[in-house]
Amino acid sequence: MNNILDEKPARNLTGRLLASVNFVSNEDLKDKDILNIGCGFGWCELNFLDRGIKKMAGIEITEKDLKVAQENIVSEKIEFCIGSADNIPFVDCFFDTVVSWEVIEHIPKNSECRMFGEVYRVLKPGGTFYLSTPNASFFSNVMDPAWWLIGHRHYSEKKLTQIAMSEGFKIVDVKIKGGFWVLFSTLNMYIAKWIFRRRRFLNEVFGKKENIEYQKDSGFANIFIKFKKDA
Repeated sequence: MNNILDEKPARNLTGRLLASVNFVSNEDLKDKDILNIGCGFGWCELNFLDRGIKKMAGIEITEKDLKVAQENIVSEKIEFCIGSADNIPFVDCFFDTVVSWEVIEHIPKNSECRMFGEVYRVLKPGGTFYLSTPNASFFSNVMDPAWWLIGHRHYSEKKLTQIAMSEGFKIVDVKIKGGFWVLFSTLNMYIAKWIFRRRRFLNEVFGKKENIEYQKDSGFANIFIKFKKDA
């Protein structure tokens, strides 16, 4: 995680981050043990702390990737440790809920089944798994520079369903959200961050527009899915 803008975890979320935490039901958080695969700066941990979790673990693949979250979030309910989506460092049936936001597209190619198998392993019977990733729609693909330049993967509902079901999951809910404002905001972020080393231009304007799009029940930019392990 290249934190070139020295970002910190915050409770005031907008856009995709806000849509992600809002997708998670309170009943899957209250007094539950939670795992966050690819915790980043810890923004999800802050939100879930406010919603009454029992315990939460956040994993990243290197100590450097955990540095920001560890320095800014101090709670006896939260722990951060090194781990990966295809090698989760916890015993079987340990968590009630697992979340993973915009991570599956970054794991090694063709290791998706391994990731789902690991999540299934560490979930308790009846546990839930929430995931988001770029949606494999025409506009989401062609307007993503990383899709053109480095093969940044996007996933369809059909593909994710096939993978999940092959590892024993049931699909509970699917939402495809976000439109052109979300995609233009992503382009804005790429340009601002990687060329000018600053936050996106007109940040508040884009944040408000993204929030409006993510509140709608339809879209084409990102896919959010809730899976369940049999009780």
